[in-house]
Amino acid sequence: MATFAKIGLNNKVIEVLSVHNNELLDSNGVEQEVNGIDFLTKLTGWSIWVQTSYNNNFRKNHAGIGYTYDEDRDAFIAPKPFNSWILNEDTCQWEAPVAKPTDGQRYIWNETNQTWDLVE
Repeated sequence: MATFAKIGLNNKVIEVLSVHNNELLDSNGVEQEVNGIDFLTKLTGWSIWVQTSYNNNFRKNHAGIGYTYDEDRDAFIAPKPFNSWILNEDTCQWEAPVAKPTDGQRYIWNETNQTWDLVE
């Protein structure tokens, strides 16, 4: 199955739909994104669709409702979880300004103190 994100105002993802891979095939049997877009446009009447990938093979991250499609980066970016977090330009994922401990315990980000707090 191929997955497509419906793009609304401000490049926000407003829906994500799956399409059978057969709908993407061209006359040579090669998958083409444009064929999926054409299929969804005819089906829904909406013409702004962008293919996304569950395994992040392209467009950095799998699209979700509320994500933004950044055309310049050709990437889907999740909503910013905290004001202090910074976008990693390589992965297009948000990162805390302080690295999360890797000691195997559970932590939650404390935006007020800018720290990772241990979950008891």
